[in-house]
Amino acid sequence: MLPAVPQTDDWPGVPDPDALREQLLGWLSQYANAGTRRTYAYALGLPTSWVDPVTAPSARRRPPAAATGPLHDLAWFRWCARRGLDPRAATGTEVTAWLHALDAAGAQRRTRQRMLSTVSALYAHLTETGVVAANPAALNRARLGLSTGARDASPTVRLTAAQLRALLVSAAELHYTRDPRTAALYARRAVAFVALLTLGLRISELVGLDRSDLYRTGGEEVLRVLGKGGLHREVYLTAPVRDALVAYLAERDRVSGGAAPARRGTGAAAASPMIATRDGGRCSRIDLYTLLRRIAAGAGPELDGVADRVHPHALRHAYVTIALENDARIQHVQADVGHASIATTQHYDRGLRSRRTTAADVVAAAITGP
Repeated sequence: MLPAVPQTDDWPGVPDPDALREQLLGWLSQYANAGTRRTYAYALGLPTSWVDPVTAPSARRRPPAAATGPLHDLAWFRWCARRGLDPRAATGTEVTAWLHALDAAGAQRRTRQRMLSTVSALYAHLTETGVVAANPAALNRARLGLSTGARDASPTVRLTAAQLRALLVSAAELHYTRDPRTAALYARRAVAFVALLTLGLRISELVGLDRSDLYRTGGEEVLRVLGKGGLHREVYLTAPVRDALVAYLAERDRVSGGAAPARRGTGAAAASPMIATRDGGRCSRIDLYTLLRRIAAGAGPELDGVADRVHPHALRHAYVTIALENDARIQHVQADVGHASIATTQHYDRGLRSRRTTAADVVAAAITGP
């Protein structure tokens, strides 16, 4: 392994940082989903300021910056900078050494797979544009124990319908503030947040929702959700979610003194977040993650032993498992949650989507039933 050197102030330690930045932005700008861009940037260790110009034109959907995690200094560009290595001159030997460093730092196989995939996608672009001669991250993954065919058992906790119901109850009953003027607002926001997660949404999708993304089509209320790959899908509202949103948004308008938002695309309200901070801003994923942990901790016996393992993806995971356990058609479930791994659901004809082709009601019935 190459010897480590102190990180310099002129990070990322290349003689032409502006040129490197433009090359990276050329790659990131190909992704329509702001959450995808931020995820890739975080995996590479890019400074937030390098990503903001890409997301600025669609600031209403821009998620907050990712928090610094335990692998922050081992992100690919930071790892290179600490060794005085221009990433455009990296070879397969350096990428392999980086993967071994991640392994030594405790990064799980899935994490290493994901980070290698990000680096490989970047270099594929740089190869196509002539910046580098070859992709140094095009490694033999099987030899590295990172074969995409090798899958660990999911570490995600498996939540039952009864446990989701307990989370909704806890969200309504927890005390979020001593100020009586906003106590109801925070409680109803928490219920709406958990309720939206029971639809199988990704946390990035939930954070990016605007009030204008709720509308009617075919006589049904749906959410227009921006998923991975910049693809939109329609998610049908269940009665519990509708009730939670109506209560929350009504209380929010009462507290703020604001009028009901304009219909989609007809006014400034199009940029109003569905789940908002006290001053109307967009909630961060970290804040909502923390909120969910607090809700889980107060959920009582139903969550004993698993409360500290509850996170937003666990509720998305629960949507899929509960739906399948209740005999929902797998094609409907895949369309509901936006799984792009099956091409027939990725290009699902909107004209064929109806209340009958969603598993949302099945999951809602399981949560609210006896």
